[in-house]
Amino acid sequence: MSDLFSLKGQTAVVIGGTGELCGAIAEGFASAGATVALVGRDAAKAEVRLANIKAAGGEAYFVSADAGKKSDLEALLATVIERSGKCDILVNGAGVNSATPFLDITEEEYDRIMNINTKAVFLASQVFGRYFVDHKIAASIINLGSMSGLLPLSRVFTYSLSKAAVHNLSKNLAREWAPLGIRVNTLVPGFFPAEQNRKVLVPERIAKILNHTPMNRFGEAKELVGAALLLASNAAGSFITGHEMVVDGGYSSMTI
Repeated sequence: MSDLFSLKGQTAVVIGGTGELCGAIAEGFASAGATVALVGRDAAKAEVRLANIKAAGGEAYFVSADAGKKSDLEALLATVIERSGKCDILVNGAGVNSATPFLDITEEEYDRIMNINTKAVFLASQVFGRYFVDHKIAASIINLGSMSGLLPLSRVFTYSLSKAAVHNLSKNLAREWAPLGIRVNTLVPGFFPAEQNRKVLVPERIAKILNHTPMNRFGEAKELVGAALLLASNAAGSFITGHEMVVDGGYSSMTI
């Protein structure tokens, strides 16, 4: 069974890997045998993740990049090829959020959220997708979606819009690249406390979330790892593409 989820010999690029959720995924990939390129802009946070990975016997390195700039992503790919020789897995997980009331959202805030949450996924899929296609690599692309990309959630208007676009793009790319063996899926966390949503999680909202979650708790970052491994592994997930893998404690099953 361990071979089914093994990533030995593969290289995974985890954009947003210095964050809480994608950081846990990066550690999980390294534990499964992958060489992991942690991508972000916070070197201090990267050092913590790298230390965890290396202490567990894994292999990883940090690449600083602005995922909203195509030139940075092209440089990122070149660095990964230089250091690892190839790339097999791409995780698009950079994200920001805001609880600004709709009528008060500025153009600057809108652009910032869309640039990080949507444009970065679009551009990374272009840059790495071209590499996968040209080199005939049966790669796995995992885009981080959101419950707000599936259901209308209050107070996170631009974030919800950005994630709905990610869900749509993932399905479209999955259809486009399936004949080439390139799989594209969306990993959809329910409510996981993380840096991007802590400002939104006020006591009243927490109570509403937990009342709507059958497991009556928030998710823990480590609970995304198994789902991510399934989507990343060519052995376990070889026939899974265009899928929205929901990990939400039952939140999306609730109606009344």
